[in-house]
Amino acid sequence: MPRFAANLTHLWAELPYLDRFDAAAEAGFEAVEVLMPYDVPAPETQWALRRNGLTMILLNAPGPNYAGGPRGFAALPGGEARFDYDMRRAVRYAQALGAGMIHVLSGVAEGDAAKATLIANLKRACQGLPDGLCLTLEPLNQTAQPGYFLSRYDLAAEIIAAVGAPNLGLQYDSYHAQEITGDAVAAFNTYQPIIRHIQIGDAPGRAPPGTGDVDFVSLFAAIDASDYSGWVSAEYTPQGRTETGLDWMR
Repeated sequence: MPRFAANLTHLWAELPYLDRFDAAAEAGFEAVEVLMPYDVPAPETQWALRRNGLTMILLNAPGPNYAGGPRGFAALPGGEARFDYDMRRAVRYAQALGAGMIHVLSGVAEGDAAKATLIANLKRACQGLPDGLCLTLEPLNQTAQPGYFLSRYDLAAEIIAAVGAPNLGLQYDSYHAQEITGDAVAAFNTYQPIIRHIQIGDAPGRAPPGTGDVDFVSLFAAIDASDYSGWVSAEYTPQGRTETGLDWMR
């Protein structure tokens, strides 16, 4: 079986933020991710990680801009300066928390100009990225994220190839893969060579594994048979209390 991590933005959402780390460790997780940890001072999250022996693996960027503007805008023409500024902030947070990956959100955009902007932004970000950090791109389905630019796996693969950086890879999410392609397992097998991070949730509705259309038995077997050695992060909406719905792990 894969090594499972907990997405603490989705799991234990009924608990205060810092208490979620304790709950994850008690449930047997050894690694966690938080999509937007920026509202909490980094030392507080550091302490929650350390007292539970947890590894932080990923966060999202660009983060929220307190002067206004969209959350996630890497493909938005005209936002290059803000992208560079906010990515530097994301890198500082990732380093402080020990996270090895930063998921770059393309945001709502369309057309060739958006594609060129995303590629150029990623090239600059990858060139300036400290050793030990990797950027990821994740296709999000248009039902969940209307207007989101990066909504296809072939487009993500094309952009990753165009950037041509060893510290950029694909972030695969079984929920989005099922919604986008209709076959999450086939999508994993097709794009596995460029996958750097895996998240899981069932479809439709980002449900718990085993409650929807994704064939998780086949997916976990495909992950085990592949060269992927990273974490598989549970990113779904629990049905009731989080800890009572973890049977899929066993």
